[in-house]
Amino acid sequence: MRQLDISGAFVHEPKVFPDSRGSFHEWFKAGDFQESVGHKLDLVQANCSVSSRGTLRGVHFADVPPSQAKYVKCVRGAVLDVIVDIRVGSPTFGAWEGVRLDDEQHHAVYLAEGLGHAFMALTDDATVVYLCSQGYAPEREHGINPLDPALGIAWPEGIEPLLSPKDAAAPTLAEAQAHGLLPSYADCLAYYDTLRGLSQ
Repeated sequence: MRQLDISGAFVHEPKVFPDSRGSFHEWFKAGDFQESVGHKLDLVQANCSVSSRGTLRGVHFADVPPSQAKYVKCVRGAVLDVIVDIRVGSPTFGAWEGVRLDDEQHHAVYLAEGLGHAFMALTDDATVVYLCSQGYAPEREHGINPLDPALGIAWPEGIEPLLSPKDAAAPTLAEAQAHGLLPSYADCLAYYDTLRGLSQ
């Protein structure tokens, strides 16, 4: 796994073995994951979403602790997956990184607890699966408008974004910060330490 510029965000770029029957690849390996991230992935829930072209989901995040770490892969079609650093006090607060996930290169991304997550479907029937460290808990879930100009996420041109009413009405990053919805970087670091067994 390769760490991205935002701490706590990684991309997995597996070797794909094609032949006349199709292809094979390993999309998750516990040992490689733990070596890269520093702790095991505690799998609690696995999700699957199917989206029409232009569907824009996110930016979603959950309260820390325990928040919800995600390991994300596109198994059909293609999406632009985006990780946003919403941890107040982080050196990269407000920054985002995009990774294309598709059914050809078979890359996957991991985002630690406290990071924001969004993706746009680049094809019809784009199918995304993700492994989660915690189950869905509506009372802890929040969102930031993915079209917030201050975030400046470079969504693909020529694709009309299709948002849910909830995502379209989500606050900007500044509004979410003003309302105390965003996790602090210090709280996230302390929680990561508990996952690594480093806390007292």
